[in-house]
Amino acid sequence: MRKVSTAIILVAAALVSTSAPAQDRGEKATETQERQSAPKTDLMWNLLGALGLIGLTGMWRSSDNDGYTDDPI
Repeated sequence: MRKVSTAIILVAAALVSTSAPAQDRGEKATETQERQSAPKTDLMWNLLGALGLIGLTGMWRSSDNDGYTDDPI
């Protein structure tokens, strides 16, 4: 019963509380704003990651396992 009442109090406190206000001083860009204003290099990193994932297929061991028996080690 103690755990249930503690959980109820925590959920109620989370629902009643508000989120922290954003600090907008206008002087300096926030970290998120700096990241968003940077040149977009996502395509390069996505292609590099895809190449790495394709490289992992070379580590796949072929098996004659039919799915019903264990694979020998």
